[in-house]
Amino acid sequence: MADVEHLKSLLTVHPDFPKKGVNFLDIFPILRDPVAFESLITHLVHHLTSQTIPRSSSKKIDVVVGLDARGAAFVPVRKKGKLPGSCVTATYEKEYGADSFEMQEEAIKAGQNVVVVDDLIATGGSAKAAGQLVNKVGGKVLEYLFIIELPFLKGAQQLDAPVYSMIQADD
Repeated sequence: MADVEHLKSLLTVHPDFPKKGVNFLDIFPILRDPVAFESLITHLVHHLTSQTIPRSSSKKIDVVVGLDARGAAFVPVRKKGKLPGSCVTATYEKEYGADSFEMQEEAIKAGQNVVVVDDLIATGGSAKAAGQLVNKVGGKVLEYLFIIELPFLKGAQQLDAPVYSMIQADD
């Protein structure tokens, strides 16, 4: 747990970004610190191998979906127009307006087990859209995995699979 507290201490808050009233929590200081980054990856891998995989009926993860391109195959979910080829699209609401995500149609095969990973869950709109994309191509979301959760925004309640977050920030 001390590692999680250390990671939390490295987060940088950017007030009023990207618009007034929003406090942006920046994880890049964690990614720039080699020891902190190793701790982050070790924690996430431990969670996946000790919690997520044992709960899966097939006892494996086939695909990792990373929102906005952040072991198993990695499938980027990006803002509309940023991926080549045939894509599926999902539109979502966030704190400061609507947006759309896309994922290449052939990236996930029907029946594959998927973990959706993002740095932060706030209202849950973008993670929900990623889950919708996985479902559109026939995949099954096993879990949503986040570094940071803003529990007061209740975003986890919007999602169709278990949610795991390392850090809960009430700011």
